[in-house]
Amino acid sequence: MDNMVDRVNHGSGGSDSARPGDARRDRWRKHRIARRAEFVEAALRALDEHGPELGMEDVAAAAGVTKPVLYRHFEDKSDLYLALGQRGTEILFERLIPAINAELAPVPRIRMALDAFFSVIEEHPNLYRLLARKSFTDRPVDADVVAEDKQVIATALTALLGDYMRMLNMDSGAAEPWAHGIVGMVQNTGEWWLDKRTMSRDSVVEYLTRIIWAAIDGLVRQHGMVLDPDKPLDANKVVQLRPTRAADATTASETTGTKEGS
Repeated sequence: MDNMVDRVNHGSGGSDSARPGDARRDRWRKHRIARRAEFVEAALRALDEHGPELGMEDVAAAAGVTKPVLYRHFEDKSDLYLALGQRGTEILFERLIPAINAELAPVPRIRMALDAFFSVIEEHPNLYRLLARKSFTDRPVDADVVAEDKQVIATALTALLGDYMRMLNMDSGAAEPWAHGIVGMVQNTGEWWLDKRTMSRDSVVEYLTRIIWAAIDGLVRQHGMVLDPDKPLDANKVVQLRPTRAADATTASETTGTKEGS
């Protein structure tokens, strides 16, 4: 009986008859996504070679295709700019999230997070410069990828600092201005460092680590407490970063009472 039902269903022109077409469309969609990702990686290589002034012809050459082929996958320069911005955000968050959420003592955790940011801009300086100036060759774009990422990180850091301040029975009202101040300081220092390169990455990361820890340590001491900079805290607070360019994505803070529960 089951075999008879199967034969009837397959021969009846029902929903199964649409599956081959759906499968082809799905394969084509996946192919285009993969091809577009290949072109973005080619654009990163072109950026390394030509700098932020690169043109679409440079990207096409790096990808081994013609410009018309490239334009089949990107509507215009702005579309490629946004794709590069998305890839840059992915690269940054892939390194930053594990660093921010590492179950380390305060100072090593700060140092690791800072090094994650500086390692990305050191490896992809021209990508950062392209995104920061909000233009692709001679065409300005409306999106501000750097500002969006700053907001996501500052929001996540606000939640993280607020969680720790409440854990220590402190007023968490300072968390938001602190977070935005820290993010702004790190970004400005990063831009200065990319331009000047008067010291090593390790040195600039260490200087910023000391500044940030000094601020945290000073505030905690004002409330009669002392934290060991090299001893992990009892609770590991965890954040999740989501790019705002994803549809209505938000940044959430998730807390865990103990390390075992994280």
